[in-house]
Amino acid sequence: MKKPELFIVDDSEAILAMMKGFLEDEGYKVTTAASAEDASRTIEKKKPDLMLLDIRMPGMNGLDALAEIKKIDPKLSVIMMTAYGTTQTAIEAMKRGAYEYITKPFKNEGLKVLIKKAIEAGRLMKESVSYQVKKGEPTEGVCIIGNSPKMQEIYKTIGKVAESSATVLIRGESGTGKELVARAIYQNSLRKDKPFLAVNCAAIPESLLESELFGHEKGAFTGAINKRIGKFQQCDTGTIFLDEIGDMSLSTQTKILRVLQEHTFEPVGSEKTVKVDARVIASTNKDLWKAIEKGEFREDLYYRLKVVTIYMPPLRHKLEDIPFLVDYFIQKFNKELNKNVKKVFPEVIAQLKRYKWPGNIRELENAIQTTMIMSKGDVLLSDNFPMFASKAPGLKPEAPKQVNGYEKTFQDMLTPILKGSVSAGRSGLYKSILGDFEKALIQEALNEVSGSQTKAAKILGISRNTLRARMKEYAMIK
Repeated sequence: MKKPELFIVDDSEAILAMMKGFLEDEGYKVTTAASAEDASRTIEKKKPDLMLLDIRMPGMNGLDALAEIKKIDPKLSVIMMTAYGTTQTAIEAMKRGAYEYITKPFKNEGLKVLIKKAIEAGRLMKESVSYQVKKGEPTEGVCIIGNSPKMQEIYKTIGKVAESSATVLIRGESGTGKELVARAIYQNSLRKDKPFLAVNCAAIPESLLESELFGHEKGAFTGAINKRIGKFQQCDTGTIFLDEIGDMSLSTQTKILRVLQEHTFEPVGSEKTVKVDARVIASTNKDLWKAIEKGEFREDLYYRLKVVTIYMPPLRHKLEDIPFLVDYFIQKFNKELNKNVKKVFPEVIAQLKRYKWPGNIRELENAIQTTMIMSKGDVLLSDNFPMFASKAPGLKPEAPKQVNGYEKTFQDMLTPILKGSVSAGRSGLYKSILGDFEKALIQEALNEVSGSQTKAAKILGISRNTLRARMKEYAMIK
């Protein structure tokens, strides 16, 4: 897998050497420059995943360099560095599109965490999201996969809503691909060259979420040692994705409602009103109407969010898309794992369709990855899949009755009969037993479809002519 590339710009040779050594040890590919002019000249060729840019340098300063760099690559994540505390220049840099700023000297552990977040933010903006509606189509970036009627409707809705500024609510269980839909809307919108930031409302403690979204003043609460610009202000003219908004507290919901209605808010600890123009896309795996009835979610916010609603169906409700998804993930992990898996057997696809998939597409992706890691061949077998190796809770109870997975039960049922026949020493036993079984199977299929030979042949997977020939052989018809 390709190493993330960092570009560090600072006029201090000592800082460049220290940061280069530390970050290369962390697995990054690092390029350095001693001036903003050098960085501006080479940024287009380097195409890094992240830039760390000093603010105060001889010649062009960091703020002017940021403006130039954003013209070249508006989606590049940039972390500003300053030795002068929370200066107004650093705050201004945030308003102009910097992802974050850090003060020197900084702690390595904190820097590592920040770099990972900034790279991920840049990836979400840059990585293309496309649709794959035909199995085996070449793809770039990541794909929303599926050709089912439900997925076709989702593609149409994305196309209709993308270029507007309408608020969108994406509903669906965890693992159904809600974030991909949000990114597809963003990348097809008129704001596609502006910031896109995703905030997981369920992953941030309630006490910190309001500050994360709206920022805070220095001293606004214990631990607020610096002024902070919130995600809404960072996303001005861009798009903010509020993932799992159903987990947001009522007090924060009130502020979100105001942003949607008036496009204004106050940072925590401030009386100054900030005006912002950010498109909101929200998602939830909860039934918001039930949350409203319980008093856990504001009804007025609900209606503000659902100007357009997109429902992502669970995988068990669009099983016809499983072959497309399996093929896509095989191709993806062939590249990542340096494998050459070519396919899975049709019988395995049938078994995958009988599984409930409580984790939806994310679970299927993980299953394919695990199976490919453990498999040595170029074809994936049923036994390779983790959920089929043991009695997994996601398997339907009736699965053993199906064509695959029934062998053990079937053998246990036939053993007493076969043992008696073999012990009796009958001659021609092989042909006799197979004939008896085939005749019984045909009769059971005919009983199931009220005697329709066409339907029985379809169940058995043979032609109607073959079925009639077998029925004549066993004197079932004249």
